[in-house]
Amino acid sequence: MNAPFKNLIAGEWVEGNSVNPNINPSNTKDVVGEYVRASKAQAEEAIAAAKAAFPAWSRSTPQERYEILKKASDEILARKDELGRLLSREEGKTLAEGVGETVRAGQIFAFFAGECLRLAGEKLASVRPGVEVDMTREPVGVVGMITPWNFPIAIPSWKIAPALAYGNTVVIKPADLVPGCSWAIVDILHRAGLPKGVLNLVMGRGSEVGQVILEHKDVDAITFTGSVPTGRKVAAAAIGGSRMKKLQLEMGGKNPLVVLDDADLKVAVEVAVNGAFFSTGQRCTASSRLIVQDGIHDKFVEACVERMKGLVIDDALKAGTHIGPVVDQSQLDNDLKYIAIAKEEGARLAFGGELLNRETPGFYLQPALFTETTNSMRISREEVFGPVANVIRVKSYDEALAIANDTEFGLSAGICTSSLKYATHFKRNSEAGMIMVNLPTAGVDYHVPFGGRKGSSYGPREQGAYAREFYTTVKTAYTFAG
Repeated sequence: MNAPFKNLIAGEWVEGNSVNPNINPSNTKDVVGEYVRASKAQAEEAIAAAKAAFPAWSRSTPQERYEILKKASDEILARKDELGRLLSREEGKTLAEGVGETVRAGQIFAFFAGECLRLAGEKLASVRPGVEVDMTREPVGVVGMITPWNFPIAIPSWKIAPALAYGNTVVIKPADLVPGCSWAIVDILHRAGLPKGVLNLVMGRGSEVGQVILEHKDVDAITFTGSVPTGRKVAAAAIGGSRMKKLQLEMGGKNPLVVLDDADLKVAVEVAVNGAFFSTGQRCTASSRLIVQDGIHDKFVEACVERMKGLVIDDALKAGTHIGPVVDQSQLDNDLKYIAIAKEEGARLAFGGELLNRETPGFYLQPALFTETTNSMRISREEVFGPVANVIRVKSYDEALAIANDTEFGLSAGICTSSLKYATHFKRNSEAGMIMVNLPTAGVDYHVPFGGRKGSSYGPREQGAYAREFYTTVKTAYTFAG
């Protein structure tokens, strides 16, 4: 399709009310494409189309849904290099990361193609004679989706795929900053044979298009991934309207990585640097608090700094680049603000934090590592969402665990240790939804549940078979057999 790229409503590609240029953060002179923004009226049309398509799609056969999702998976994987390049151009991840995320999207669709055929119910004996009880799962209805900019192909995929697999219809609004990958996924599914209205794409601003999805009476469920402040607004709008919608929120993190004295230093440094700074630190699962025991602290910091000196920060598409640019000027300003705050609070900048110039104009920032910090500092309490991490020195494992849990968030947590005792205790007592031992806090599989606790998540988990808890509802049926 020629630019501008259009919205998909009721099976038709339609114009919007304005055009949004998609800018490459590695080279702001490079326009990835022009994507139309939908109007409020078009968002309402998309919801009406999804509602009209629901009765037939919800009763489609598992085989029909399987074949469409599997066909989409096959095309995504066949086009992984092309789509990975698109992702890296619009979001700023390195090309290797862009291709890797695209492969993950293809794997997600393959997994949920299989789930179409695996959805099971239960049958129990009633306490009353002659009565049979059946429990089945049915689709929720029209699902509104609002997705973020940091995983522009994986997150839309892990929302769209289960929704369709379980028989729901969809209205999706991707992040206005990175519409390209969502457009590509919707185009692939459209051509794979989805009936009209089953999947609708409305690109545009959250304050306009997103708000319609949140408040509309014909939307049955909302799944959102983004910041905590926006998540709270989403919850208020989705629950406080004319009807209470089923709700799933994935929000922020201030994820701890504990490094004990008995850790393998080389492993701990790789785990910390990867988790904190790769993908430009723009991951809700990034290791932003490095909680390091006193005996290994100085060696760990020294080794981290040496490792950081060797990182190549450059154009995401260049061979040899380890870390690409920050996604846009607004996020770069936020990162710089927190670097300044950390200095004002008395933290010591051990390395980085400088703006960088490269061959092309872009939002390049040297990853920053702070030491001499405490868990009460803003740099330890608030999510930066950039390549900024701070080291907190502790005397013991017990102190490390207490500090790790002393946060409003609870998404991911990690520990580097050679002790089975401490690893086991940490897995049991860490107040996070996902625990990593000698692995980066950022990095999860597509076939297992994703989500956190406290202020990080609300509602059922995403991904894997656990996705059915959000995308289906349980029906209990009684039959008198005589």
